[in-house]
Amino acid sequence: MLSFKHLLRPVLGGEERKSWCLLLLRKMMNGCNLVDNDSAVAGGVEDMYGEDIATMGQPVTPWTVSVASGYTLMRDPRHNKGVAFTERERDAHYLRGLLPPIVLSQELQEKRIMHMLRQYKVPLQRYMAMMDLQERNERLFYKLLIDNVEELLPVVYTPTVGEACQKYGSIFRRPQGLYISLKEKGKILEVLKNWPERSVQVIVVTDGERILGLGDLGCQGMGIPVGKLSLYTALGGVRPSACLPITIDVGTNNEKLLNDEFYIGLRQRRATGQEYAELLHEFMSAVKQNYGEKVLIQFEDFANHNAFELLARYSSSHLVFNDDIQGTASVVLAGLLAALKLLGGTLADHRFLFLGAGEAGTGIAELIALEMSKQTGNPIEENRKKIWLVDSKGLIVDSRKHSLQHFKKPWAHEHEPVSKLVDAVKAIKPTVLIGTSGVGKQFTREVVEAMASINEKPLIMALSNPTSQAECTAEEAYTWSEGRAIFASGSPFDPFEYDGKVFVPGQANNAYIFPGFGLGVIMSGAIRVHDDMLLAASEALAAQVTGEHFKKGLIYPPFSDIRKISANIAAKVAAKAYELGLASHLPQPEDLVKYAENCMYSPVYRTYR
Repeated sequence: MLSFKHLLRPVLGGEERKSWCLLLLRKMMNGCNLVDNDSAVAGGVEDMYGEDIATMGQPVTPWTVSVASGYTLMRDPRHNKGVAFTERERDAHYLRGLLPPIVLSQELQEKRIMHMLRQYKVPLQRYMAMMDLQERNERLFYKLLIDNVEELLPVVYTPTVGEACQKYGSIFRRPQGLYISLKEKGKILEVLKNWPERSVQVIVVTDGERILGLGDLGCQGMGIPVGKLSLYTALGGVRPSACLPITIDVGTNNEKLLNDEFYIGLRQRRATGQEYAELLHEFMSAVKQNYGEKVLIQFEDFANHNAFELLARYSSSHLVFNDDIQGTASVVLAGLLAALKLLGGTLADHRFLFLGAGEAGTGIAELIALEMSKQTGNPIEENRKKIWLVDSKGLIVDSRKHSLQHFKKPWAHEHEPVSKLVDAVKAIKPTVLIGTSGVGKQFTREVVEAMASINEKPLIMALSNPTSQAECTAEEAYTWSEGRAIFASGSPFDPFEYDGKVFVPGQANNAYIFPGFGLGVIMSGAIRVHDDMLLAASEALAAQVTGEHFKKGLIYPPFSDIRKISANIAAKVAAKAYELGLASHLPQPEDLVKYAENCMYSPVYRTYR
């Protein structure tokens, strides 16, 4: 950490002065904070960024590469406060005349923007307004999102982000991350060095091939990494400067985009095979070389064949996490663990039927089997027999094994072939039905009624996103089960009244897991992701569901408590990393929950000297 006293050194000789200036500039570019140590009360306790926690409330200097002032300060989203700059700050930083004379509090700014957002009737308009705010006033954006998370989460992420990605070329204004295309092959390390932040700790990367349930959106999938990382900050407290969104552009097979004059990506068919693998390998190597082995790389919305391959290839050499496979699995397992208090029995007492056998379906199934093994001590192969999957060709059974993709083979059990979902429900008699198909309206009335005829309280999870792709709606699940279903979905649904009772649908949203999980990984300095860390995250989330939530039929806690939830998840994940010997930040803090809370980014405006 640099002090202002370093800037007041005695005049040095020519070469010595040159060396000193280069050293100072290098440290500034590497993200060092320049604060006056004499003005802060040092507590001696560092957060996960190596900064003294006790200085967080102290006045700071708005450094970029130089001290920002005047119009430049107002154009810098990290430091801009708009009309909340105080009278003293306006004098000190040459802002007089550049702002209206009124001084507003951050709270009043927040109220004004929420009023404006509520005037928009089209969700995409709200999304664009939020992105504009993020680009001009970072702290106000995150304060707005944190304080109004239940209202704004569907705006900045699913389901609205799906439409934003589809129209990304038309609404594109300025880059919010790095674009690495085939044109940059052989130069990816140089591209990474172009990003202005040096202390990157979380990267969310996509190749745009399987965006939500919308398919191949190519380069326009950038909306997903941008949205995910805004949630890392808002929900998990990871500071914005530590987050880097990246899109790998290898082309697209989407003819509509290739013919769209506003498409922002490469106009070519997707690269595959060796060309694709070489680009991804160069990317992974460059990330590790530039940011070190403790940067968390989250794979997002890759197609099945690449998602499994990348996770298998790099999980032993890099700190990698696939949210579609592992994050979805963790949040669904948390809902199942919580639901046991309503259903009774243990996880091993239930039978599970999945519609969808891709990344999400097989990832969830595997984590359920792992948790069963942890609870019972039985081999995972035995536990898999209680979990059945249906794909586009019907029930996955042993007779199909020769033609199955490798990730489906562990779920091929002995049974006669069954082609229709409703017949699979009647044959398997599951207590839990989970949809990860990406195809809407597959849980028909006949399917739900079959589940209700088998179970007093059928657990139905329609997880596909966006809302249009959900296997059924909350209203359909409650109505067709005569109000007996326990329901959760991937996208939000409004509360529904049936037979005089109000049901509040649960949302099995990955945003419950990955922000807290990432925070736990970062604050422990974990060097690898282990399955037991995912189980710890699931158990921590399930523990946050209270009796009051169960009375409403909820198996997930409300998002209004998300920062508290994330802190508890982070603490459990970090504790497991320390237990497994994977943590590098030593010694282990005594109170990990308190440490997580202290490490969380605060969007409250700082006072400038």
